Amino acid sequence: MDVCCARSNFLFSLFLLLFVPASIGQLLPAETRILFQVQQFLEYPQVLQGWNKWTNFCYLPQSTSLVIVCSDNHITELTIDGNKSSPSQIPKPSSGNFSSSQRTLSQGFSIDSFFTVITKLSSLKKLSLVSLGIWGPLPAKIDRFDSLEVLNLSSNFIHGSIPSEIAKFKNLTSLVLANNLFNGSIPDLKGLTQLEEFDISNNPLGPKFPSLSNNLVYINLRNMALRSEIPQDFMNFNHLQVLDISSNKLQGPIPPILFSLPSIQSINIAKNQLSGELPPSISCHENLTFVDVSNNLLIGKLPSCLASNSKNRTVIASWNCLSKNTSLKYQRPYSFCQKEALAVQPPVKKQKNQQTVKLALVLGIIGAVVAIIVALGLLILVMYRRLERNRAKEYKSESFVFDKNAAHTSPVVDGRHVPMRMVSLGLPPYHVFTLEEIEDATNNFDPANLVVEVSQAQLYRGRMRDGLVILVKCLKLKQKHSPQSLQQHMEVLSRLRHRHLVSVLGHCIVTYQDHSNTASTVFIVLENVVNGSLRDHLSDWRKREFIKWPQRMSITMSIAKGIQYLHTAGVFGNDLKIENVLLDENLSAKISSYKISLPPKVGSESPFAGQDNSLSSSENTDKDDIHQLGVILLEVITGRPIISPSDIEDLKLQLEICLAESPSKLQDLTDPSIRGTFAYESLKTVAQVTINCLDKESSRRPSIEDILWHMQYSVQVQEGWTSSGNLSTKF
Repeated sequence: MDVCCARSNFLFSLFLLLFVPASIGQLLPAETRILFQVQQFLEYPQVLQGWNKWTNFCYLPQSTSLVIVCSDNHITELTIDGNKSSPSQIPKPSSGNFSSSQRTLSQGFSIDSFFTVITKLSSLKKLSLVSLGIWGPLPAKIDRFDSLEVLNLSSNFIHGSIPSEIAKFKNLTSLVLANNLFNGSIPDLKGLTQLEEFDISNNPLGPKFPSLSNNLVYINLRNMALRSEIPQDFMNFNHLQVLDISSNKLQGPIPPILFSLPSIQSINIAKNQLSGELPPSISCHENLTFVDVSNNLLIGKLPSCLASNSKNRTVIASWNCLSKNTSLKYQRPYSFCQKEALAVQPPVKKQKNQQTVKLALVLGIIGAVVAIIVALGLLILVMYRRLERNRAKEYKSESFVFDKNAAHTSPVVDGRHVPMRMVSLGLPPYHVFTLEEIEDATNNFDPANLVVEVSQAQLYRGRMRDGLVILVKCLKLKQKHSPQSLQQHMEVLSRLRHRHLVSVLGHCIVTYQDHSNTASTVFIVLENVVNGSLRDHLSDWRKREFIKWPQRMSITMSIAKGIQYLHTAGVFGNDLKIENVLLDENLSAKISSYKISLPPKVGSESPFAGQDNSLSSSENTDKDDIHQLGVILLEVITGRPIISPSDIEDLKLQLEICLAESPSKLQDLTDPSIRGTFAYESLKTVAQVTINCLDKESSRRPSIEDILWHMQYSVQVQEGWTSSGNLSTKF
């Protein structure tokens, strides 16, 4: 019996040696204990549940939320992606004053103890701890990771300064600390010569521009507290492909070398205080496909390589003071940029010489004269603002930036003008697909890829061979649709490309073999918008916390711009419900429900919407869209779901009463999530727009141009109020 047992044990051991990989089941006991301690420190998140003493960590199935890689009995990669939301508009905490919440780990969590334990994984090359609610100042002992190549601690609540010890990671290729609460200055990182990816966006870090290695490929410093000039040493960044330094307060000129860097592809320097004129001799590298210099203080003309959007390059330059003899729209007057640029200039040092007293006297006289002129100017400005407010109440829009009488220069399809095709940012050109390509993308219409099914259509999620995720709408058509009509219909759809519309990427039409002249099925290929609908964000309390008043203003402006584009193309009567407004990763809105009628002779079905889409014969179909926009605005302001027409009338009446009574009444009606984040004048303007959109008499509803004008005024009021330091960040 003993001999048999011994033989069995020997065979079992031999099996383990021959057939089980060395890394499986042989993780050092000390590192196994560390993983259980990590599970405990992170308070047993869902992604780590189910671990027990029998768990073979080196053989766990990998997912987007959990990756553990072992080599030579050690853990070399640890990726844990939780589901706790990251901070948004949270006040910068001073050390020791941060208090935990439902979105963070509990009050008993110690970030110092946590890193004391996790740094014992001495062979780690990649550490990614995302959206886990980690809070506290990042300890200097993080430099104990000797072999670290990738560090990602994004979307947590880590505050305090970034420890200078980070600069000791000589092998680091990727450093991502975005969406935290880091504050203070940024350490000198020039010594990180292997670093390729650097993302510390959405942290109140500054004011100086960081000192970085010139081997970087990707730099994201968006939405921080930078107030310096852009350094000239970018001329040495020969590998840089993506630069995003938008939404700061950067000053001074834009270094011309940025646009001609040998590898540059995307530059976003919008929403700063950059001033001056770009030299006309600037050249742009052929790989540069996206440039955003909007919302700065630029003057003069854009260089020829940026002056107009081309097939391969998108340029956004609105809200500067650029010359109006170009095709640019939405520019401020020249005087605005002059005044603002002077306001942000650093003070000039006094010259110490014998004429100081005389100079001071002369300056004093000039100052007195200027003060008188400024006082008169302020008086005129106050009077002008009062006139503007009166105009806003009457909905006059003579000063609106669009030329309503401008002649169409776009091609004509079915008797109406359709805008020239515009390649949406990051999207491929329109393509006529084969059935084989559609089947390949959807895995032969695998039921697991079915998103939704209605009476006449199915919506499948798919993936192209290049990795692009798409949606495929399958619609079986009646025999009265001819292939010629459908091809003409697709030509209209193919030209509708706009950043605030869900774009149609292509189509495929399949006909019956025994009825060669009759279309049977049409497949519409749509872009996939990953961040859910506006309805989702307003109904989920966790998502609602991320769309305060400034974000809601941006979203509704995006919707209005999408509607304006559709109306310019002659597309009216759209199904503009709040659940049909989708949000991308930047919380920019995309309308998914626009529609175009087929020619009358082929019937009233629209392959895009999968339902009856014939446009009404009413002359006010554009006003139907305006009414639906008003319903969306009503829900954005109040945060209350609107189910029936009676809900609309009730809330509209309440809004009218609150506007007439007092600011406090209007504030009480708003969504509690946005209270303390809006300027009253901004909210009041949008509320009045909402009421006018919901007017029962369609002819009295404003045009989309009127709405855009007044909403832009509301945005400017909000921005001025925010920049003055009035924005409350209380939740």
